[in-house]
Amino acid sequence: MASTSRAASRTASTWRNWAGNVTARPAREVTPASAEELAEAVRRAAQDGLRVKPVGTGHSFTAAAATDGVLIRPDLLTGIRDIDRAAGTVTVEAGTPLKRLNVALAREGLSLTNMGDIMEQTVAGATSTGTHGTGRDSASTAAQIRAMELVLADGSLLTCSEEENAGVFAAARIGLGALGVATAITLAVEPVFLLTAREEPMTFDRVTADFDALHAENEHFEFYWFPHTDNCNTKRNNRSAGPAAPPGRISGWVEDELLSNGLFQVACSVGRAIPAAVPAIAKLSSRALSARTYTDIPYKVFTSPRRVRFMEMEYAVPREAAVTALREVKAMVERSPLRVSFPVEVRTAPADDITLSTAYGRDTAYIAVHLSRGTPYKAYFTAVERIMIAHGGRPHWGKVHTRGSEYLAGAYPRFAEFTALRDRLDPQRLFANDYLRRVLGD
Repeated sequence: MASTSRAASRTASTWRNWAGNVTARPAREVTPASAEELAEAVRRAAQDGLRVKPVGTGHSFTAAAATDGVLIRPDLLTGIRDIDRAAGTVTVEAGTPLKRLNVALAREGLSLTNMGDIMEQTVAGATSTGTHGTGRDSASTAAQIRAMELVLADGSLLTCSEEENAGVFAAARIGLGALGVATAITLAVEPVFLLTAREEPMTFDRVTADFDALHAENEHFEFYWFPHTDNCNTKRNNRSAGPAAPPGRISGWVEDELLSNGLFQVACSVGRAIPAAVPAIAKLSSRALSARTYTDIPYKVFTSPRRVRFMEMEYAVPREAAVTALREVKAMVERSPLRVSFPVEVRTAPADDITLSTAYGRDTAYIAVHLSRGTPYKAYFTAVERIMIAHGGRPHWGKVHTRGSEYLAGAYPRFAEFTALRDRLDPQRLFANDYLRRVLGD
């Protein structure tokens, strides 16, 4: 265990999340190279009276990973352990960044069925907070998990699946870091396929009127509404027989880098400096992106670069409430003095059976609001949150929200089951922090 000792004695530095709104100063940092070293680090932390939190790449906007105890960095817990082509699964070390996993799977002729729109997170970070993309039939990244390996608070190693420790498996797929530290995750995969993406501007009235049909007719549908305008940009992804026809190098750079990142960053900066200019900028921005169609392997279609740093809140509402809720957000923005420079994103997911999944037990729509980093966001987010709560909304576990355990206990039918499991697996709250105390209770 010499490597663990060296890692455990490392001088801790201040940790910050990607958005810069959360900082933590742990007592020490550990970078284990195996599940055994991680288990030893957990046991040592317990002996020293220190709490434990693993971090990924910091893409949560909440303090879910913050700790003043032992910060576990998963930088050495990366790579593919095993590919089982017969079972259609891949077992991956929990600290593996999704971008590296996607590239490695593509080399093997494999792919995840669905994924979110960025791939900077680690596998464990993405799944434990409920990261999702959009899908009519295919659900979140966590819903694609087939087995997990966890280090528990007593330092023991536990594996779980639908067949083994099924009660733990039901909860740990979106475990919030409250039940243990994931060391390996087995995901369902399939032979790599092609997706054709069709991006098309559409008016707000048309996309909301046709929302049910657009959802039903496409495997993956999402859209962005630009506040202060009646303009939306829609994206429909469907499986294709090919051939591959990716965006041209120049046209792809213009759309994904120049317009969606470079000029958008400038627009956000101007909007922060001159809020009165935001509506005019929004009208220009919403017309800048043109219709396009392209075909490529999944991760190149599902994901996009996100270089403009922002703050985000996202709520999951019953899918049948999505249009009403969005129209209420639009009306609220129009009658308020708010100046919103970032588009509102709408995605969907089918119902799943994960205990604390935002899509648990109901077909779901996600409404996400953003503002560029440095822009005051509380008034806007508070007003939107009020609307979402009125529609039975469940906040994304990794994004800004104000809900506590009392509200969440009413929003999740199996909330008490999760907290009882936590009581059994971590009675001393080795994995607790302020965020978990707020959302799960003591």
